[in-house]
Amino acid sequence: MRVAIAGAHGNIAQRLTARLVAGGDTVIGLIRNPGHAADLRARGADPVVCDLEHATVEEVAAAVAGADAVVFAAGAGPGSGAERKLTLDRDGAIKLLEATAASATPYLIVSSVGAENPPPDSDDDVFSVYLRAKAQADAAVMASERPWTVLRPGALTDDPGTGAVRLDLSPFRGRVAREDVAEVLAGLLHDPRASHRILYVNGGEEPIAAALERVLGTPAG
Repeated sequence: MRVAIAGAHGNIAQRLTARLVAGGDTVIGLIRNPGHAADLRARGADPVVCDLEHATVEEVAAAVAGADAVVFAAGAGPGSGAERKLTLDRDGAIKLLEATAASATPYLIVSSVGAENPPPDSDDDVFSVYLRAKAQADAAVMASERPWTVLRPGALTDDPGTGAVRLDLSPFRGRVAREDVAEVLAGLLHDPRASHRILYVNGGEEPIAAALERVLGTPAG
């Protein structure tokens, strides 16, 4: 499988790349900073410089041409202001969606718990804007006519992965290692039953393969 990952230098994306490459997949890694290309090559990805905030839809389409699936794992980051939550977390996700619409490739978006019920517009702090941006991006993806999956983790940590999680169809809060999120994403990419699913993930005690089988074995509602 040839997978295009937006935000490929991010902490989850780099871990996902390593897993996919080790499993025999090919990764197109979209990055904004050319200086990050060497890091991606070291993990076996093919880096492509493509700034989602400023590239045209046509330029994004050219960057991910030939992909069998796309993953939106980009994010403005905790130090950014509210404006970039909109231009990247929301608009970047939608631009990638539009750029790959003709190919009808599966689209997997990394969202956040809380996006299912975002704060009202009257709340203008950065985190509230972030959750609304994620909710709007998710809504655009789910309204599309292609296979899609929305994964909503809780608070992310850089703790070592445990290989076990709690995975559910209903929202719940918690903490989860980025390494474990990456393993869940890799499993979702390779399972067609993930299509049209909204999933929540946090740390837990169920082995990831078993958690995926349990949840994806439930008929999509």
